[in-house]
Amino acid sequence: MLDDFLIRAALAGIGLTLATGPLGSFVVWRRMAYFGDATSHAAILGVALAFGAGLPLYAGTLVVALAMALTVASLAGRGHAMDTVLGVLAHSALAFGLVAASFIPALRVDLTAFLFGDILAVSRSDLAVIWGGAALVAGLLAWRWQGLLTATVNEELAQASGQSPRHARLVLTVALALTVAVAIKIVGALLIAALLIVPAATARQLARGPETMALAATGIGAAAVLGGLQASLHFDTPAGPSIVAVAAVMFVLSLIIRRRG
Repeated sequence: MLDDFLIRAALAGIGLTLATGPLGSFVVWRRMAYFGDATSHAAILGVALAFGAGLPLYAGTLVVALAMALTVASLAGRGHAMDTVLGVLAHSALAFGLVAASFIPALRVDLTAFLFGDILAVSRSDLAVIWGGAALVAGLLAWRWQGLLTATVNEELAQASGQSPRHARLVLTVALALTVAVAIKIVGALLIAALLIVPAATARQLARGPETMALAATGIGAAAVLGGLQASLHFDTPAGPSIVAVAAVMFVLSLIIRRRG
């Protein structure tokens, strides 16, 4: 069964939604969209460094994504004007990544795949990394769920109950870096944030509680993956952008449903 590239692509996308569903919910709740952009853009620099140093792709991407996420989280804790700082970091990381990639001939050929994803090229070993990484993120969020939720709703309440908002930010930072490293080959650096945000934003229109929203975001993400792959096959369009496009259509439909409801 795993010899069929479409089956592998579907399994990879569904596995990724195990992480993007609940994590994307926190990204929406905490208004961390630009945070996700900065981390995902840094992934291109990680790809270039991995190729240049002969490291595994996922390892290089994870190291740079984690470094960027920790930098952003540190600056957020010090009260810097985050919209400007995140804009500078996101675009600078992407620019340095593209410049570094220009010095690596083998990477220049495959750069579009890392920018926009190449889910149809996912291998069996990629599947293992994707499902393992997504399960790790989902498990981390489930383990710290109540503390993360309390810190998201009210940081002062979290401190009063003995929980550290800074620790909650660190957990989300690590989870985001892991998700970016896992997702880079599926939807690419430029579309990772969209896959995090759009299904969660859609679920927010329909769900009543936080747990329901996280589960709904996972299901909506999986439906977008399957619908995007079907659209890509039917219309001969790029798979990664097609997945995000289907997710965007589902978001518009959710707005219509909510207004009529």
